[in-house]
Amino acid sequence: MALTVVYASATGHVVGALARPGPAASAPPDPAALVGRALPLRVALGAGRTAVLPLHAGELASASVDDEPAVFADPLAFGVDLSADGRPKPVLPRLAAWTGGGLALAADGLTVTVPLAPVRAARIVVLVSGGQDTHVLAGEIPAGRDRVTLPLALAEGGTHGVLVLVTGWAGRLEKARVA
Repeated sequence: MALTVVYASATGHVVGALARPGPAASAPPDPAALVGRALPLRVALGAGRTAVLPLHAGELASASVDDEPAVFADPLAFGVDLSADGRPKPVLPRLAAWTGGGLALAADGLTVTVPLAPVRAARIVVLVSGGQDTHVLAGEIPAGRDRVTLPLALAEGGTHGVLVLVTGWAGRLEKARVA
């Protein structure tokens, strides 16, 4: 068996994993062959409602990696590092834990605060559900700063599904209410 992961190419976050028959060194399939046009991530919003946040196949990559059973239970806790030649390294690093707080959704934007300021600028990708649409936000947290506010227009009081991927930190997939 070989472990294959699908990851967000912009940040390296693992978003899915599967065991495939065959040798571990075999080339992984194209992400679109694994997920179709998009990989839907779901967030329960309450009252029987679910938000679907699709990660489009063009924003994903795949890699054959060393066995890591924990990636099946919590894929967003792992990342894919690239070598100097741009190839995925076989070992999946566990990303820094980041739970509770740190996300402030407002009618005019989303403020993301990480527990420690990064030494180098950290890339950030955010998906926010919005009815039939998904808002895709991208930016970076500058070196030496612990937060960034990404502009977004939402109605006050609504509840949304949010996926936050910050380089080096475990991904967050949760519901958030507009304050």
